[in-house]
Amino acid sequence: MLLNAIQLTLPFQDPVVKFLIILLIILIIPILSDKMKIPHLLGMIIAGVVIGPYGFNLLARDSSIILSGTAGLLYIMFLAGLEIDMNDFKKNMGKSTALGLYGFLIPMILGTLAGLYILNLRLDSSVLLASMFASHTLITYPIVSKLGITKNTAVNITVGSTLITNILALLVLAVIVGMSSGEINQFFWIKLSLSFLAFTLIILFVFPILARWFFKQFSDNVSQYIFVLVIVFLGAVLSMLAGIEAIIGAFMGGLALNKLIPRTSALMNRVDFVGNAIFIPFFLIGVGMLIDYRAFSNPNTLLVALVMSVIATFGKFAAAWLTQKSFRFTKNERTIIFGLSNAQAAATLAAVLIGYNIILGQNADGSPIRLLNDDILNGTIIMILVTCTIASFATQRSAQRISILEQKDIQPVENTERILIPVSNPKSLDELINISTIIKSKNNQHGLYALNIISTENEVIETEKKSLKLLEQAKIVASATDIEMKTLLRYDFNLISGVTNVIKEHNITDLVIGLHEGKGISDTFLGKLTKGILAKTNITTYIYKSVQPISTIRRHLVIIPKDAEYEPGFSFWISKVWNIALNTGNQIVFYSTTSTLEIIRDIHKNHPIPAEFKKFDSFDKFLNLSQEVFDNDNIIILMSRKDQISYQQGMNKIPTHLNEHFYKHNFLLVYPIQSASADHETIDLTNPSLLETVEQIDVIGKTIAGIFRKK
Repeated sequence: MLLNAIQLTLPFQDPVVKFLIILLIILIIPILSDKMKIPHLLGMIIAGVVIGPYGFNLLARDSSIILSGTAGLLYIMFLAGLEIDMNDFKKNMGKSTALGLYGFLIPMILGTLAGLYILNLRLDSSVLLASMFASHTLITYPIVSKLGITKNTAVNITVGSTLITNILALLVLAVIVGMSSGEINQFFWIKLSLSFLAFTLIILFVFPILARWFFKQFSDNVSQYIFVLVIVFLGAVLSMLAGIEAIIGAFMGGLALNKLIPRTSALMNRVDFVGNAIFIPFFLIGVGMLIDYRAFSNPNTLLVALVMSVIATFGKFAAAWLTQKSFRFTKNERTIIFGLSNAQAAATLAAVLIGYNIILGQNADGSPIRLLNDDILNGTIIMILVTCTIASFATQRSAQRISILEQKDIQPVENTERILIPVSNPKSLDELINISTIIKSKNNQHGLYALNIISTENEVIETEKKSLKLLEQAKIVASATDIEMKTLLRYDFNLISGVTNVIKEHNITDLVIGLHEGKGISDTFLGKLTKGILAKTNITTYIYKSVQPISTIRRHLVIIPKDAEYEPGFSFWISKVWNIALNTGNQIVFYSTTSTLEIIRDIHKNHPIPAEFKKFDSFDKFLNLSQEVFDNDNIIILMSRKDQISYQQGMNKIPTHLNEHFYKHNFLLVYPIQSASADHETIDLTNPSLLETVEQIDVIGKTIAGIFRKK
């Protein structure tokens, strides 16, 4: 009876069976690919061939497969725009443009000549054929993302060049289609230019405003992820309305949200996970289902496929080679440029299908004369398989080598960083963990610690059940970012005693304390903190108040007192500021004295981040900064314990100023590690134990040590 309920004829039509087959492929292929030492994505394409209509015909390439595959393709392009380092993207815009022009012009010239003189095509057919070689799809991008080298300059400029090559190739497609329909006139160019300009302005300027508003209003995880998907497809639709292929809109949608989804956030983790687990495999399997092995038996198709594959591969390799010579990249970087830019899929499929459907007339036997004939259509499918195979192996090999070389440059330094978050209010829990994941070092080996204290002071007793529930909530929030959260429940005389004892017992290096959004910061609070925790411990302490999600912040203003660089905790907290810039992509504005800014500028030269430097002499003039603080700014203030080197009398008024003038802004007060003596000559800034880790190595600390040796 049950068997009768399931349609067993091929291809399977039952949606449950179809989805089960796809899931089994997604589960098994990575395991088999590892054993066969082939890239996972190539394994997915081959699996699509096997189960597709030209293989065992288990599944038809119907609307459900096309829908899922289209979503996967748009997702790949969106991830490329989302994960690109925008600061490097802007800095390397010239290199991206050069690679984009190389990657467009060389295949266009070679493809047009090959179409005219080898395949004997018409001029318009030859130009359209060449545009298929000029474009490329970042189908191998998940490989570099998985290996963690997306910030490599070669990867960055290749991703940036994708926008240029695909827009130019799709522009050629639009012109050829217009010529075929007789629509090429002055109005055509005006319409195309205005629609493209409008679409670009909407995505790059309106989308970020809309996203910032949404993330401020809605903190629900599901709602935020669905909103991201809406942005992906809305960008794609706007792109299509502008007469440009949907992949361009998806890519630019990623650029629009780039600074609104921090690298270490739970939302970024969900975006990556769902894309790599579901959407992208569906696309790869769908590409495989297009491939008809019977086309290999047709000599004309094989000739066309051979010419197309050679021209596409040689053209992209030549572009990568010229880029390497122009900008002195290594051979591995040249190979990864070639690997990322060689794969043909999205724009190529769009062009060949459009060209195939354009009928120019009829032959004597009544058969249609197409702009691109059957041999070109079948040859294109073979070319897609060939270029994706070559690109997969080239990208995997070069990405692994680059990753290994980057690891060799990293000194094996044990990271002893332990960040403690006392939690008592569920409303501030998410943002406390968010700021902690943003400031933490990339190679933090100990995760985060959440602490709840049951105090017996003044007979105030919280139930253990409530405390355990709060700690469990903290663990769940942290797990969404793939970060281990250790939970600590402690009975102690009072809160300060509990925190200081845990700091000593667990060798805590950083303490993050939260303030509820509805409450300000008082002199009494700071007084108790100074006399309690700060007096009994010497670790970097952060007091954070969140008015809006950290992901919606535009700039971080860092106010630093005079002589802060002479204190032993300087490298510790400054590296955390660097982590904020690296993980959010937002601008850091440093305010301090000339001598302190000089030190930070020297660090910035070796480790560039988006930064500005402005002179600030005294905390007595703190209110003067109110004119420079705008909406969506976060204020980071470096404080000091009394009688220490960087202490200033004006710091006593900071709570009042924040409550009266900056209550609509996020702020982060930082109490650094400070010496017991004000004699800064005794502080050894070259001591390796004081060198903090940014990303993978203690680069900031080493830079500071080098600067002081020179001075």
